[in-house]
Amino acid sequence: MVYLWIDANVILRFITGDPPEMAAKTLKLMARAEKGDIGLRVSSLVLAETVWVLSSFYKYPKKEIAENLISFICADGIYPENQALLIQALKDMADKNVDFADAYLAALAGNQEEAVCSFDVDFQKLGVKWITPPGYI
Repeated sequence: MVYLWIDANVILRFITGDPPEMAAKTLKLMARAEKGDIGLRVSSLVLAETVWVLSSFYKYPKKEIAENLISFICADGIYPENQALLIQALKDMADKNVDFADAYLAALAGNQEEAVCSFDVDFQKLGVKWITPPGYI
């Protein structure tokens, strides 16, 4: 099978349908992936960019972003890196009203049973060990 790493603009066209000409091409690509002709890979960084554009430019609420992107990364023919961590981060982003990057970092650290070092108090909401710099435990 041929695998393609997709950019945020492909995911955005699929979710928003904007602009219609690009969205139509993306639907054809997705149909090929769903049939198993190709596999579409999604990096964590691209998903973070997608979240940012949906929230900042399109003004989607976090809950809607999470629902759309979880459905997307769980679709046939889509192969995200760290799928379980992405799903957890998207859920935490929406449920705990935190930034996606913070939710993903917390999911990564928690998965490794390690701490996050940050000044951001939002990590208290995320159920991960959190310390502030200088980072002594």
